[in-house]
Amino acid sequence: MLALPRGGVPVGYEVAVRLGAPLDVILVRKVGLPSQPELAMGAIGEDGVRVINDTVVRQARVSAASFAEVEARERSELERRAARFRGTRPRVPLAGRTALVVDDGIATGSTARAACKVARALGAARVIVAIPVAPARTVAQLREDTDDVDAVFVLDAPASFHAIGESYADFTQVADDQVVDLLRGTVTP
Repeated sequence: MLALPRGGVPVGYEVAVRLGAPLDVILVRKVGLPSQPELAMGAIGEDGVRVINDTVVRQARVSAASFAEVEARERSELERRAARFRGTRPRVPLAGRTALVVDDGIATGSTARAACKVARALGAARVIVAIPVAPARTVAQLREDTDDVDAVFVLDAPASFHAIGESYADFTQVADDQVVDLLRGTVTP
């Protein structure tokens, strides 16, 4: 069970408990547009994984230098989170295993795609994405990515999608301390 922090960790924790599976984080960061940080022009992951959303980059006319600047800032945050969330614990070994990638939802798919690339690079035999909500178009695109994704399961894939938070009664930001506690298995969300 690989959860994308922070919001995916409470979801992943519940699934891991029910499946009796080990829980770990898979660290990725959205590379947002300089003018609109919530819109992903790509994503980065551990071990140098990089996904670029060519359509967004082209439409927003983002230069290579601008992309690199945002990427460097996000890479620094990714490293901080790895130290904070995983600490000295080693990663859950993935070689030859099925990796179940979980988040609280997917919008553009950039971070999910990066997470799947990281899992595959770490030797996962199968990579399955399981999410509560994502736009139908993004789900279809993930299902087409057979190099990095073996299966996608989604509870709600609305044709009209605006934001992940619309699917939640409470979409409060998950704190770093809560992520650490959940990964240690010391609290319930």
